[in-house]
Amino acid sequence: MSFLNVENKNFFITGVSNRKSVAYHTAKVLEDNGANLYFSVQSEEHKSRVSKLFPERPIYILDVENLEDIEGLDEFFKQRDVMLDGFLHSIAFANLMNPKPFHETSLKDFNQAMQISSFSLVQLSNALKDVLKPDASVVTISISDTKATSYGYMGPVKAMLDTTTAYLAKSFSSFSRVRFNAVCSGPLKTSASAGIPGYIDNYIFAEQLTMRKEALKTTEVANTVSFLLSPSASGINATGVLVDCGMRSNHFDEKVVKSFSS
Repeated sequence: MSFLNVENKNFFITGVSNRKSVAYHTAKVLEDNGANLYFSVQSEEHKSRVSKLFPERPIYILDVENLEDIEGLDEFFKQRDVMLDGFLHSIAFANLMNPKPFHETSLKDFNQAMQISSFSLVQLSNALKDVLKPDASVVTISISDTKATSYGYMGPVKAMLDTTTAYLAKSFSSFSRVRFNAVCSGPLKTSASAGIPGYIDNYIFAEQLTMRKEALKTTEVANTVSFLLSPSASGINATGVLVDCGMRSNHFDEKVVKSFSS
């Protein structure tokens, strides 16, 4: 038995897009430790890509902007007589094609980002409540406390996501012991982050603020997610776990300060 103790346990994974994503690496950790995996994707085209990464694993097409997809999710598992030990929510979107100052954020863009990136966790958790085991674990992917300007209105949306996990944990505690936690990741080199204007400059700067002077790895975030999804993290609930290589405590790194002051 491994430390994670996830052998033959069932996990629902959202957000696998390619080999660079946190969801992909989390799924690999769980799979390598003997877990049974179930995936969701946004479209048939996406389903084809994930099928190649995880052959023969069941995949549900889920567009979180489509209420019918959300309402049909529990039936996907009931038809297979599956009860879930864990659920990874790794879904986010913001329209950052034409970046604007934060105070010019449109209500339409904010509402869409809020629904997809934050409120979908509430909707999916509610849809899955009857197929989550009483001691299941739900983990979502959030961000660190960098408050990068280029991230725009996704900062407040992710702050909402962090708070949502605590309220879901409190709500579910009335009838179960299901845990809800967020992994608050520092900057990563992923396909999703590549679409954020100015992100690469922030990523390079953030690397110098880590205490080890080496960028955070996607696998390191995935390992934390896998731990939180596992029974080994049974004492952690309603919490945001910061994974940023110490950057939060190193904003005034001597070498970085000197490079700007000299």
